[in-house]
Amino acid sequence: MAKAIFSTALRRTVLIEEVTRIANKSLFASLTSRLTRTNAVNEAGGRAYKLEPKHALAQVAATGTFGNAFYSTAETQFDEVLKLIDDVDDNQYLSKLALYAREKAFMKDMPAALLVALSVRDTELMHQVFDRVVDNGRVLRTVFQMIRSGQFKNKAGKGRVGLSSSVQRAFQRWLNTASVGKLLSGSIGNDPSLRDILRMARPTPKDNARRAMFGWLTDKDVEKWAPATEADLPVEVQSLIAYRNSESEEAQVLIAGGLDNVRWDLLSDAAKGPKVWATLARKMGPQALRMNLNTLLRHDVLATSAMVDYVADRIADESEIRRSKQFPYQYFAAYLNADDNVPQKIKTALHKAAEIACGNVPKLPGPVVIGLDTSGAMSCAVTGHRGRGATSKMRCIDVAALFAAAILRRNPESVVIPFDTSAYDAKIDPNDSILSIAERLAEYGGGGTDCSLPLVSANQKYPKHRFAGIVLVSDNESWIGTGRHGSTAVMTAWEIFVANQRNLAGKEATPKLVNIDLQPYQTVQACERSDIMNIGGFSDSVFNVISAFLADNNQRFVSEVEAIEL
Repeated sequence: MAKAIFSTALRRTVLIEEVTRIANKSLFASLTSRLTRTNAVNEAGGRAYKLEPKHALAQVAATGTFGNAFYSTAETQFDEVLKLIDDVDDNQYLSKLALYAREKAFMKDMPAALLVALSVRDTELMHQVFDRVVDNGRVLRTVFQMIRSGQFKNKAGKGRVGLSSSVQRAFQRWLNTASVGKLLSGSIGNDPSLRDILRMARPTPKDNARRAMFGWLTDKDVEKWAPATEADLPVEVQSLIAYRNSESEEAQVLIAGGLDNVRWDLLSDAAKGPKVWATLARKMGPQALRMNLNTLLRHDVLATSAMVDYVADRIADESEIRRSKQFPYQYFAAYLNADDNVPQKIKTALHKAAEIACGNVPKLPGPVVIGLDTSGAMSCAVTGHRGRGATSKMRCIDVAALFAAAILRRNPESVVIPFDTSAYDAKIDPNDSILSIAERLAEYGGGGTDCSLPLVSANQKYPKHRFAGIVLVSDNESWIGTGRHGSTAVMTAWEIFVANQRNLAGKEATPKLVNIDLQPYQTVQACERSDIMNIGGFSDSVFNVISAFLADNNQRFVSEVEAIEL
C-alpha cells in the first residue's frame, strides 16, 4: 500500500512540475492566486474545505438517514444535525429545506427533523409546510417520535416531550382531513403507532364516520364511539374487518378483489394462502411489486408463469416508468436485493426498466470526466442502519457506479475513471446494459481515497480531449495527497485541468467541476465558487441540478432549496 501511495504521489508531482514548466508566467500566477487554502480537516484526517452552515445542512438533509456510516454513527449524525439547525437562523430556509428533503430528495427522517425544529422556532411556518412534509402516516409517526424524544429544544433550552397546543392542532388537522386510505396506511407500524398518536393528539371528529374511524383505530369499545356506531365505519373498513374475519382463502380472494382503496400490506398479515397473495400482487403498483419480489417469492406467487409474466410486464411498463420519473437507482436496488430464486424473466425486466429509466436522466451539454470513488469507505450501506430492519445491501459504491453508468449512457463520449489510491483504466462499453456497467464499476478498488486522481488522470491521458467538466461521485473523504499553496490536491489538479481546457478551446471555455457527495459529512475537497459546485444526495433531482450547472446556469444547491415555494 505504501509503495502504491508513493508511486501515485510521484506521478502527481511529475505532472504538476511538467505543467508548471510549459506554462507561461501569467498562467502560473493565475494558478497560484486561484488556489484557496483549506480551512478544515475531514473525518478521514485529510485537508478539506468546510461548508457554510446552510450548505452543510442541505447536504445532510439530502443524504442523512440517522444511520451508521463509515466515519460516523447515528448518534453523531443526529448531534451534528441539531448543531447545524442551531447555526442556521433563517426559519424560511429551514421550512424550504424540509420541503426539498421530502419532495425532491425523497427522504423520510430528515424532513421530519426539520419540521420538529420549526415547531419550536416558528409555529406559523411549521403549519404552512406541515401537510406537505407529512404526506403519509410513516412521516407523521416519525415527527411524533422525534417530538417525544425531547431532543429539540426551544430558545429557553428546554426540550419538548409532548405536543404543544400549536403542534397538537397540526396533528388534529392532519387526522381529520386525511383520507380513509391514508389513515389505514398510517395504521401500519408501531413504536409509535397511529393509536398512540390519536390518544395524544385527541382530535375532535368532524362527523360520525370519522368518530367511528378513530374509535376503531384506537381499539375503543363500540359503546364508547357514541353517537357513532359500527354502521358509521367507512365501507373500506367494514370490508377490511370482514376480510380479516374470513375463514377461507376463497372468501378472502372475493373480498380483497373489491378493496380498491385499501393498501395490499393492510391485507397481507391475514392472507390465508397463495391465491390470496396472487390477488394482493395484482393490487400492487409497479413500484410495490419491485420492492416486494422476495415476499411474493416466499408466498408462492411466482410459482406460475402467468404471475411471472404479469409481474415482469408491470415492472418494465415503459409508460409507467416515464410517468413516475423513476431513477435507475430504484431498479438496481431491487436487482441487488432479489433472491437467487426470483425468476430470470423478472430480473431481466429490472434490467429493462433501468434502461428505460435512463431516459429520465437529462443529457449533459457535453462529455464529462466521471470520477468514481471506489475506496474502502464507499463499501458502507448508503442508507445506513436505522434501527428498523436490516442494513441496506445498496452500498455507496453501488450508487456511485450507477450514477456513473447513467451519465455515461446518456453521454457516451464521456470517460469514467474509477479511483482509490490509484486511477483505474475502465474499459466500459456505453452500449452494455446499465446494471451490467454499474456492477462492473463497483468491483474496482477498495483502498484509501485520493479524490484528485481522476483529474490527474484526465490531464495525463486526455490532454487533447475537450470536456464540459468533471463530475466526482464520492464521500469526499480524501486523505492522500496535498495541493499547492495550502489547497487540496483536487483544487490543484482542477486548475491544471481548466488551464488545459482553455488552451484547447480558448480563454472563453468554462469547464465546471461538480462534486456529488453521498454521505452526510460537512467538508468537501473543492471550495464553492462560480465553476465549482458541491451537491449532496442520490435522487433524480441531482441530475437536473448538474445539467443546469454545466449548461452555464449558475443554479446552486442552496439556491435550489431557496427556490422552493412555500
